[in-house]
Amino acid sequence: MKIIKDRSFGGERPLFGSQDLRLENVTITEGESGIKCCRNIEADHCRFIGKYPFWHVDGSLITNCRFEVGSRSAIWYSDNMTMRDTVIEAPKLFREMHNLTLENVTINDADETFWNIRGLTLRNVTLREGTYPFMGSSNIYIDGLDCESKYVFQYCHDVEIHHAHITTKDSFWEVENVSVFDSELNGEYLGWHSRNLRLVRCHITGEQPLCYAENLILEDCTFGPDCDRMFEDSDVRATITGSVTNIKNPRSGHIVLDRLGSLTVDEYQKQPANCKIDERI
Repeated sequence: MKIIKDRSFGGERPLFGSQDLRLENVTITEGESGIKCCRNIEADHCRFIGKYPFWHVDGSLITNCRFEVGSRSAIWYSDNMTMRDTVIEAPKLFREMHNLTLENVTINDADETFWNIRGLTLRNVTLREGTYPFMGSSNIYIDGLDCESKYVFQYCHDVEIHHAHITTKDSFWEVENVSVFDSELNGEYLGWHSRNLRLVRCHITGEQPLCYAENLILEDCTFGPDCDRMFEDSDVRATITGSVTNIKNPRSGHIVLDRLGSLTVDEYQKQPANCKIDERI
């Protein structure tokens, strides 16, 4: 593998078509497409300033690097990538990719990040700001996520999440085959129109969670007092620890909880309208 150390590259496509290349302490300055149509690339302690530095790259390892604000849309159409111990300041990273792994990565502008990724693994990743991360992605495994972006995990399928702290709104809309374990989910309108959403030992806050859901499963979850109008038009099987403020118009299933503050059933409840609710206290 060829090694380039302690250099800067700028302009248009300076490393186009490179293969079997390791970059150490290299800066990609202003310009576009610094590393494009490349194969088997390693970058360690590098800095990326210009636009679109990694496009159409197959096989890459990025460690201890920094992507500055100007490197927006930095990594698209690139498969089989691993990134570790890196800070990203730019939006719109990671689009249309297969087999992407991030470990100990901080993304400070997660706007429109992780779109249409097939095969995504995250471990100890932080997302700040931005909207719609993870849009349309699939085959996702996450262990350790701290997220403050809006509208996360929309139109995703086949997702497994552990130890996440997510503060957002309109999250997990239109998802399918998603399981979340030992996590905190804060924000309004969680999980609307979901199919096969399973929440295990999660704490949930925010208005109107988990409505219009098909085959919704909750195991040993807890809810904050602001959770009201829960489960409207949902097919739900739930065991809940503690009290719930309000449930509205559940469609079917069985809910077991310690105490229910109030149940709202009106003319808008949909059939079969046979959800059973049991209080332990």
